[in-house]
Parts: sequence; structure tokens; C-alpha cells
Amino acid sequence: MDMVKKNNQPNISQDVLFEFGSIINGKEHRSGDWLEVFNPFTKQQVGRVASINVEVLEQTIRKTHDTKLTLSRYERNGILNKMADVLEDSVEEVSRLITHESGLSLKDTKYEASRVADVLRFSAMKAFDDDSEVFPCDISRNGRNRRIYTSRHPLPLIAAITPFNHPMNQVVHKIAPAIATNNTVILKPSEKTPLSAYYLAKVALECGLPPNALNVVNGPVQQTANHLVKHDLVSLVSFTGSSQIGKLIAGNAGYKKLILELGGSSALLVLGDADIDEAVSITISGTFKNSAQRCTAIRRVLVQEEIADVFSARLANEVAKIKYGNPYDPSMDMGTVINESAAIEIENRVNASIAAGAQLLIGNERDGALYSPTVLDHMKNHYPVAAEETFGPVAPIIRFKTLDEAISIANDTPYGLSGGIVSNHWPSIQKVISALETGTVNVNEAPSYRLEWTPFGGIKDSGLGYKEGVIETMKGYTYMKTYSLPWDMP
Repeated sequence: MDMVKKNNQPNISQDVLFEFGSIINGKEHRSGDWLEVFNPFTKQQVGRVASINVEVLEQTIRKTHDTKLTLSRYERNGILNKMADVLEDSVEEVSRLITHESGLSLKDTKYEASRVADVLRFSAMKAFDDDSEVFPCDISRNGRNRRIYTSRHPLPLIAAITPFNHPMNQVVHKIAPAIATNNTVILKPSEKTPLSAYYLAKVALECGLPPNALNVVNGPVQQTANHLVKHDLVSLVSFTGSSQIGKLIAGNAGYKKLILELGGSSALLVLGDADIDEAVSITISGTFKNSAQRCTAIRRVLVQEEIADVFSARLANEVAKIKYGNPYDPSMDMGTVINESAAIEIENRVNASIAAGAQLLIGNERDGALYSPTVLDHMKNHYPVAAEETFGPVAPIIRFKTLDEAISIANDTPYGLSGGIVSNHWPSIQKVISALETGTVNVNEAPSYRLEWTPFGGIKDSGLGYKEGVIETMKGYTYMKTYSLPWDMP
């Protein structure tokens, strides 16, 4: 069965381009060169952002570092909730902007806009929290009549570097917790999808965020990023992106704190007792949403042999119903990947896996940056699609006999971000939760499932074990101070 594809050109006004200057000291700076942004589907220019040099970046780093924020919890909560109000009132505009620069379908970008509002609301809630603790000191023969207290204080300067996928949600996960904790941030968004970052920064300023609390810059990629990463005035680098770049950052950062949210190769284990229709539904939602450009997307579908034939046939049949194509068509389930080069790389890996022995059930059609939802059966873990993080809409089915074999296959990867299991057998579920070498395990749900404030992050090549999510990010952006006072113990 052929999947539904529509290539009608979207109705984009050619005389309207999004243009943003660098956000420095609460103002837009439009001097210097420009970085042009193109829609992956139409290949038309949709906007541009100002590009700064290292001298301007150096000045910005020093000014941002020297800015000390004194917003009350009430004021921080108010700014974040106002920002959420704006996002919720502008879903159509925001989703269309994200589609312009990313090629993602409007279905996906409307969902992203709602997630951005969630991050802002959760950060607003947590801005009210005081997570200080009190420790009595009369609990030891060496104790005294004192109490020790803890309080959290913002690190002086955060450097945030974000990727192209989820152009606005990746950004808000860096800046909303920083607003909640009174941190100053310099943000360098992806040069592929910078428009959403500047839009969100302008919203923050309009909602009352002080100048220099958040500065947004782009420039020559290596110069700008390297200068930020290596700078002595930067206390913490928060990076989301590939494992390769994350390791380079770790090698160059020097004596500073790092939060690295890197790549993944999530495995979904479908056991023999699983409800096959449920497993198929989970596989589709966990694989193809956002054109599979998610670090937590299902990259390997491990299916027990006794149900593999039925599962693979049903999966291929359901994938055939996915509508992909013109991302501006509201009926489309899936748009493009980030650019044609990425689509070609996906196509090449699929072809190499087929040559190695995988069976193509459906898909593997490419038109520019548009790549069709694809299912491969009889995959092996060492075939190219599974051996590397294939950042696109491919569901590779790997068959296994025993649970121990499935766990071994799932762990046979450099990555350790997330995983999932579809089963109703509690001992098997317990074993998978304990044995998977990942930061997250979801039961009867896609590996990607989470809420925006819950802990999120991985191990191995997926990260250093630190977590993101609103609560953990707020902890990461602060340091703990302890102090003691005399106390007349009761």
C-alpha cells in the first residue's frame, strides 16, 4: 500500500520574512552580517537573524555576567505566567513560525507550542518553592545547640546551546528555569532554526524580563560556541545536541559545570504477551512524531519471535496510513526532516541495511528533505540504521527469542537515554526496569513519554547522568549554601 503524500506548495507570502537582531541588553542589534533561514520543504527563505562577531560576544558575556537579578519570586512567577499566556493566545502564529524554519507538520508544531506553555507554567509554579532544609545539630555527642540551614543561589552566568529539533521547546527548557531561579543566560540557538528562539526571547522581554537577563546571539558557529564554552566567566554550559559535539564541549569547557543532553537509540521491547494493537500504536507514536527528530524516539523495535510476523504486518499496515508531505497542510501527520542532506543520510543508511539483510516492508521514498515513514524487518543491531542514531522516520524491527537476549540487544549501544517495554508480565517488567542501561524506562508507553517538569536525561553517550526537566534544571542552575545559627533546642 502506498502511503499518502501531498506536495502542494503552501501559501506563504513572499514579501514577509521574519527578521530578528541579536538580543543584547534588552534590545535588538541588527548590525553586521545576517544568517539566512530556509524552509526545508519549500526551500524558500523564511527569515534571517543577525550574526555577531567574537568582539561583540565578549562584551555581551561580560555585561551578562555582571548583571545581578533581584526579581522576587512573585515577579518571576508573573513573568513566566505572562509568557505562557502569550504562547497560549498565539498558538497558530507560533506553530506556523516553527514550521517555517523546521519543516515539521503543523500537527507537531501546535503540540510543541502547547509544551512550551507547559514548561513556562511549571517553571512559574516552582519559582514559588523554597527548597531550603533545616538540620538539627544536637543529634551527636559532637553536636551543639545549633541548626544548619541550606539555601540555593543562582550561578553567575549560564551558556545555553540548543539544537534544531523542537526549536522552541528546547529553548524554553533552558531559559524558563533560569527565569525561575534569577539566573542570567546567554543563548545560542541552532543556526538551522533560530527564529523561534528570538521570538520567545522578545516575548520574555515584553513580559517584564529585565535587560541582560537573557541575551540571544548567533555568529560563526565554531567561533561563537567555542568562545562561550571556554570562557572563564561562564559558570555552566547547558547543551542539547549530538553526542559528538557534547564530547567536544566537555573537552573544551575546562573548570565549569556541564549539563549535556545528548543522543539516543531508544529500544522498545515488545514481549510475547503484549497486546499487539497497543504495541503498534505505541511504536507509531514513539517513532514518527516530529519526523522522528527526537533524541528519545524509538530507534529499535525489539519484538519476540512468536508475535513478530503478526506485529510487523500490522505495523506496516498502520504506517501506510500516515499522511506525510506539505507541512502546512493541517491534515498531514508528518512533514520533512531538517534538510535534504539529512534525508539523504537516512536513505543511505536504510539502503545499506537492506543490502546487509534487512527486509523493507514499506517506505524508503525521498523527495528533497521529505522522507517517507519506513519500516524495516529482520534487522540486526549492527546494521547501519540501528548501529548509529538515525535521526529520521524509520522503525527497524529486531527479532529476539528470550528476554535476556532482548535486554542484551537493547544495551548493546553507546547510548543510554531511554527505553520502553510493552508487556503485562510483572516479573519481566521489573527485570527490564532494573536491567536497561538508560536514564528512563516507560512501561506500556513510548520511551519518550514524560512531563516537562519531571527528571529527564541519560547515561553513557547520552549524558553524564545529570537530569533536565524544570525541577532538575533549577537545581543545576544553582548552588547550595549552608549556614548555621545558635538554637535553644527543645
